[in-house]
Amino acid sequence: MIKNIIFDLGGVIITLDHQYAVKCFERLGLPDAALQLDPYTQGGMFGDLEEGKITAEEFIDQLSHECGRQLSYEECLNAWLAYRKELPQRNLKALRQLRKEGYRLILLSNTNPFMMHWADSVDFDGMGHPISDYFDGLYMSYKVGMMKPNPMFFRKVLMDEQILPSETLFVDDGPRNVAAASQLGIFTYCPENGADWTDEIHAHLQKYEE
Repeated sequence: MIKNIIFDLGGVIITLDHQYAVKCFERLGLPDAALQLDPYTQGGMFGDLEEGKITAEEFIDQLSHECGRQLSYEECLNAWLAYRKELPQRNLKALRQLRKEGYRLILLSNTNPFMMHWADSVDFDGMGHPISDYFDGLYMSYKVGMMKPNPMFFRKVLMDEQILPSETLFVDDGPRNVAAASQLGIFTYCPENGADWTDEIHAHLQKYEE
C-alpha cells in the first residue's frame, strides 16, 4: 500500500519553459547558455549551485565573469525564474486532496536558492502560501548537497522520513531520476513536463495497492 508520495518540483508541480530560460541567460550575456543549461540535471557552475558547492553570491560572481559584466542578484533571480511557465492550480488542489486522503507528501527537487526564493515565499501560489504549506517534507539538492539521479539522495529521504520504498510513489518528469528511484524499489510515475497528472496519479496509486 502506498503511504508516501515524493514529488519533483520543476516539470511536475511547475511547468517548465527551458528554452525561455536559456534565452534569458543569453540576454544576460552568457553565449553558451544552451550548452550549460540542461533540462533535467545541471552541470558546470549551474550544477555547482544546485548541488550546494557554491553559494548564490559565488554563482553571481562566476556568471558575471562569463558574461563580462557585473550582474545583480535581481538579474540572476529573474533569469532563473524564467523557467516558470505555469503553476497549474489543479496541481495545488490535487496536493491538498492527497494530503486529506492521508498520504504523506514529500518534495525532492534539484533546485537552487533563486528558485526557492520564490517557491518558499508567500508569492508561490498567488494565495499567500509558500510551497512548504503543501508538503510534509522538503528536500532541495542545494541544501542536501546531492542531486538526482544520485541514489544517495533518495536513500537520505527514505532514511530521514523513515519510510519504506515499497510504500512510496515517486513522481518525476526525468526518466533518469525515475530509473534511479525504481532501482531502490520505489514505485514510480513519469509524466511529461506540464502534463496533467492529477487524475492519472490515482490510477497509479490504485495499481500499486492491488
